[in-house]
Amino acid sequence: MKNIAIIAGGNSSEYEVSIKSGKNIYAEVDETKYNKYLVILRGRDWHVEIGEEKYPVDRNDFSFTRNGEKILFDFAYITIHGVPGENGLLQGYLDMMGVPYGGCNVLASALTFDKHTCSTYLNSYGVNVADSVMLSRGMEYDVNEIINEVGLPCFVKPNAEGSSFGVTKVKEAAQLEEALKKAFALCREVLVETFIDGTELTCGVVKAGDMDITMPIAEVIPKNEFFDFEAKYNPTKSDEIIPARISPELTKRIKTLSSMIYDILRCEGIVRVDYIVREDEIFMLEVNTTPGMTSNSFVPKMVRAMGGTLREVLTKIIDNKLNG
Repeated sequence: MKNIAIIAGGNSSEYEVSIKSGKNIYAEVDETKYNKYLVILRGRDWHVEIGEEKYPVDRNDFSFTRNGEKILFDFAYITIHGVPGENGLLQGYLDMMGVPYGGCNVLASALTFDKHTCSTYLNSYGVNVADSVMLSRGMEYDVNEIINEVGLPCFVKPNAEGSSFGVTKVKEAAQLEEALKKAFALCREVLVETFIDGTELTCGVVKAGDMDITMPIAEVIPKNEFFDFEAKYNPTKSDEIIPARISPELTKRIKTLSSMIYDILRCEGIVRVDYIVREDEIFMLEVNTTPGMTSNSFVPKMVRAMGGTLREVLTKIIDNKLNG
């Protein structure tokens, strides 16, 4: 049987969430078809966890040794949210090692991780996005000019960070400086984005071999001020309705757009696209190439809502790469 590495952890503020995602994926990978191993990565500490035992990963050939036996990995499934699993770095390493993996390649990962670059790129294809201003740490800026550009309220968020960390909804000009400081503490580039008052929706897409699925759309109703980190991972802090309470026509438009975005970015594996809809106008917010895979995450819920199992989807993804 092939040896499958489920890689979790990472170097970002989403470490703990990634561990939960990794353990959920590990549980869903079919042990009757593959030998599966949970690989935990943080900085230079890469190790395989088997029960209470830890075995260091040899990064020279992406392997580990247990009881005198050297085990080489044949495939990797990345569940790291943030650096280095969502921005293309880990994908580049695996490419150099010649190890296939179950997600987007270096280019698509790096492009989508940089929110401003991704939005600008997709906008050139006619995808509607919110107006925004990008600031770099250390550059001079004028608060009034920024507000004139994006209006109030607005969102301040790290341009390349993890799961809604460092995001502030700014309602008045006096709050902007503190919001920028908070975001700059996490990222050297910060995005100030127009607030769009509408319905938050998200749509999962997975394509592998003959599998081409646009998942049921989820409607997000945060109980917090907006869909922040707490609302994402604490089930009591948001209501999620799958399928979303939207018209069949709007459902079709969002599903078509999600599939188109997937293809434009040349994505692979499972991707989730977030939107906000104001009346009939669809705005793309973000593309997640390593979306959350905890039991409370959207994608597992979407798969269940369409009557499938995550195990079936993962088997398709893994087999497609191993046999492709």
